[in-house]
Amino acid sequence: MLIDSHCHINFPDLAERMPDVLANMRQNQVTHALVIGVSRPKYPQVLALAEAHPNLYATVGVHPDDPEAEEYSEDELVELAAHPRVVGIGETGLDYHWCKGDLDWQHQRFRTHIRAARRVGLPLVIHTRESAEDTIRIMREEHAEQCGGVMHCFTETWEVAEAALALGFYISFSGVVTFKNAKQVQEVAQKVPLERMLIETDSPYLAPVPFRGKTNEPAYVRHVAEFIAQLRGIPFEEVAQATTENFFRLFAKAAG
Repeated sequence: MLIDSHCHINFPDLAERMPDVLANMRQNQVTHALVIGVSRPKYPQVLALAEAHPNLYATVGVHPDDPEAEEYSEDELVELAAHPRVVGIGETGLDYHWCKGDLDWQHQRFRTHIRAARRVGLPLVIHTRESAEDTIRIMREEHAEQCGGVMHCFTETWEVAEAALALGFYISFSGVVTFKNAKQVQEVAQKVPLERMLIETDSPYLAPVPFRGKTNEPAYVRHVAEFIAQLRGIPFEEVAQATTENFFRLFAKAAG
């Protein structure tokens, strides 16, 4: 069995064909998926999917790339995270690719999410883009190791991975690892301890080879697992089993 640890199947491209998305998951032995909260307006869609399908789970959070987004307070995140289908806090973190200038608002949003995660004892789902140094610094300052979590869609260096691992975080690989020019990510995928690895699609984005450029979906996480197995020279089943066990270890609330 396989688990897609990060997807956005509430987005229109996938939501309008949900029966096919779920059927394709089953056909590819993708037994569970984590649907990620990115904003207040979209959160009800995320939660509704997790409530309607026993193999889907939800997170709650506000993505770092929108300065105009309506925030959650720390107390609000804590309250929403009490729902039995909510298993993590995020997507949160820092993004310097889309956002420039004074980014104190982004830092404060990240800190709020970390503090809420620590209070409820749920893992963080962290997004970092062109901001690794500050991301790790804030994680350390806010003691993110107390709740743990995952560095999602990892595209940074091995040094950044080591820093995250030292804080007790997992490293998650998306379809990016299958791209021909993704040598840095492939190097990290060879080095990360198997017991600290997750796999994801980030669908509908970043479809893996051989679907690159098309709409991504949770079923395609199989191609991520197969590529990593080949990269490491180990059986596909070993990657599938490890990443599934890791998911339920990290998102313990999902395991019941």
